[in-house]
Amino acid sequence: MEALHQYKLIIAYDGTDYHGWQMQYHCLSVTQVLQDTFKKVFFKDITIVGASRTDAGVHAVGQVATFTTDMVIDPIAMRKAWNSILPPSILIRSAERVDGSFHSQRNVKQKTYYYHFFSERPLPFLARYGWFFHRAVSLEKLRDCLQVFVGTHDFRSFCTLDDEQKNTIRTIDEISVAYISKFKVVRIRVRGHSFLHYMIRRIVGAALTVASHDHLDRSVLEKALAEKNPQQSLPKAPAQGLMLYKIKYQEEKNEL
Repeated sequence: MEALHQYKLIIAYDGTDYHGWQMQYHCLSVTQVLQDTFKKVFFKDITIVGASRTDAGVHAVGQVATFTTDMVIDPIAMRKAWNSILPPSILIRSAERVDGSFHSQRNVKQKTYYYHFFSERPLPFLARYGWFFHRAVSLEKLRDCLQVFVGTHDFRSFCTLDDEQKNTIRTIDEISVAYISKFKVVRIRVRGHSFLHYMIRRIVGAALTVASHDHLDRSVLEKALAEKNPQQSLPKAPAQGLMLYKIKYQEEKNEL
């Protein structure tokens, strides 16, 4: 039996035309395209394991993924050949060999997500990367609202549960808000170890709702968080504004 070699990838993709990262029956996913194109170039089947299962329409510039194969391939040559056949919506930013102890979903120190929204109608080629939010928003109030979620909390009210028994306690290390004048977009940056399904989008949707209404304040969010009710009525932000920016791992010497 031939030895298996593991490779680590950092991948960027425009999620607009995909039904998420994860393999799905009868729906096109980012993983499916990566696996199919690898086989076209190298005539080998692989199974790609990603660090985060981004949903339909969500983008990434720093998705981390691994796969194993019995082939020994120069990572630079592999990346060049693979990228040459990938669609414009997917790019392998880096490739390297790592030892078998590395796993894309383990030893994660911190994930960074961006959520972008526009306060005025964006240019057409930017529209798919942010939410055009029609109401005026006080950024100072938005910052204050988002601080409700920083720290360790039970986020049952701000997620969609696949399993009612799932542990919904998570820690958000930091949330910041910045206006990017070049693109006329507001960037919400969220950092934490792990996140629940739809958690960031529900937090953003709720916080923007409160920040854009004078008669509402952060107590609405504090009450919703305390109630631990996943059926609460505060809206969920749309997928196109969310981007997986970066994944940091515990310090490991796993490169070969």
